[in-house]
Parts: sequence; structure tokens; C-alpha cells
Amino acid sequence: MLQSTTQQQPFPASGKTALPVLDLSLLDGCAAEQQQFIQQLRVAARDVGFFYLTGHGQTEARQQQILALAKTFFALPLADKLQVQMVKSPHFRGYSGLQAELTRGAPDIREQFDIMAEQPRPLTTAQSPDWQGLIGPNQWPQAVPELRSELLSWQHSLSDITVKLMRALMRALQQPAEALDSTISQGPYTHMKLIRYPGQTQGSKQGVGAHKDPGYLTLVLQDEHSGLEVETEQGWVSVAPLPGAFVVNIGELLELASNGYLKATMHRVVSPAAGTERFSCAFFMAAQLDATVPLLALPSHLAAEAKGPASDPNNPLFYQVGQNVLKGRLRSHPDVAAAHYTQAKAI
Repeated sequence: MLQSTTQQQPFPASGKTALPVLDLSLLDGCAAEQQQFIQQLRVAARDVGFFYLTGHGQTEARQQQILALAKTFFALPLADKLQVQMVKSPHFRGYSGLQAELTRGAPDIREQFDIMAEQPRPLTTAQSPDWQGLIGPNQWPQAVPELRSELLSWQHSLSDITVKLMRALMRALQQPAEALDSTISQGPYTHMKLIRYPGQTQGSKQGVGAHKDPGYLTLVLQDEHSGLEVETEQGWVSVAPLPGAFVVNIGELLELASNGYLKATMHRVVSPAAGTERFSCAFFMAAQLDATVPLLALPSHLAAEAKGPASDPNNPLFYQVGQNVLKGRLRSHPDVAAAHYTQAKAI
């Protein structure tokens, strides 16, 4: 694992981006274009773990509509937002205010609205695994009735993009494209959040603390303000917004499945300047909760370059997906854990 550093790297000049830019539409082209994308994807996912994605089929107008919905929700009176407060949901859905979520034990300075797949709560017994508590309905604010249909549709569209990307990554690892399909046969586990970062005050500048994402893939839609930073061997690099593009990063489950060939990279968000608000939408795709992530049999020349997954005694990784997801949610939202998971096994 790279060691954290406070060294700040400037954004590259001359119009260049800090991350590779990949065009997903090449996958729908001729064989040569497909191979070009696969090769670019392999390098980006191994060397950086982050990249911009264009050619994904989502218009910039649609992206701006989602960000406008976020602004509408966060502009609601606090009483309306608290009607769907996350602590009311054992499934970790709904609104959480400033400093309600923790990253590595420190509070994040952001407001959020979280949804996952819209599902009925399953019948459970004393023998049911704790992670089944993650399954259930979302909470929806009465004051913004269009939020439900718009966000569920958006979540479905982003899920399709990540499945397409995951299959391309399997090809990049010289596996069958469907190598991990058994882990999403009932649909991938999806988690999405609208986010508002207020401007900096005299206190912490931690919009989100340094962390890795636990799933397969993450898509981030940014507004026009910078804040997202990625840790590289040269230090922290700013990921400036690129209009129309998503920022994509590799999650820990793909690092596990590839024995460390693919790279889950540390990243963070620095609060915007005083007087500025930053809005974003983050979408996380993982294997279904009852799945166990397999260790892929890489060809020898790729296996020789696999470093093994990062080892952090403070963040143990589990091949059983539900256990891995619940671990992260319990740590991030101690109020929900205290309200609904007092009997959960220590992780």
C-alpha cells in the first residue's frame, strides 16, 4: 500500500488531465478499436486504478439534471431531510448530515442522500447472516416526489455501464468476459449517493478522508468544482472535472479477484473553498451480497506481475461480499450501527 503523504501536486498544465481518458464507445467498434480500449483499460486499471470515462452513452444534459436534483434535495429545510434520516433505516438508506459519516474514524464534512436497489426486507432468523440487514427499501422524501423515479432510473443506467466495464476488464486480464458474471447473476449490489460538500471553515478540510472503495467499480459524476484527489507515487493528484466524463476507480473486490494485479487506489475529497458548494453523485457496484469473490487464474505472464492485494490490519478484506460491505457500513455510520446492529459480530 502506498503511504499517505501531504505533498500536493498541481493539476497538469496545457490542458492535460491527471488521469487517463478512456472512450467506452470503442468497445462497440471494430475489433481493432475494441482491442485499443482493452489495452488502455488494462494499463489504467493496473498502473493508476483511476481514469476518466467518456463515450458512455449518458448525455451531459442528463448528468446536469441529476446534479440539479441533488441541489434541490439539499436545499430542502432540515426538517424535510430529517424525515428520511439514515439512522431510521437498518438498510443504511437515506439522509446523513455533516460529520455523520466517518472515514478512518474521522468525520467527513458533507451531506449525503444514499439509495441502493429498491427491495423488500427479507424474512430473517437468528441464523441469518448480519449482512442481510443491508437488503430492504429506500427512504424517499415527500418534498421531492420525482427523486424516486429519476434516481432509480439513473442507478440502473450506471449499473449497466459498470457491468460492461467489468466484462472488459476480464478480457484485459485474458479471462472470459463473463468470468465474474456468476457473482452478479441476481443483479449486482448497487449503492448510490448524492453528495453536497460545503465550503471550508476554520475546522477540518476533510470532505472525505483517504480510503479505498470496497466494491468492483465506482463511477463519480462531479460538478464544475475540483476536490477529488488520488494518491500516486508522486503524491496526491487533483482530479479536475472533465465535462461529460465520469471518473472511474477500481474497488477492493477487483483487487482481490486479480490477486492485486488490478489496483484499488487511495483517494480523498478536500472541501471546496469558503463560500463555495460542491455537488457530486457517486455510484458503487459490487457483487451480490451472497456471493464469494473468486480468485481468477491469470495467465503466467500476468500472474507474475500481480502483487497480491494490499494488506492493512486496520481494514481486513473478506472474499464474502456481504461481510465486506457490512464491515464498511458499520464503521462509516456508527449511529445506524448503534440503532440496528447491536448484536452484529465485531469486524
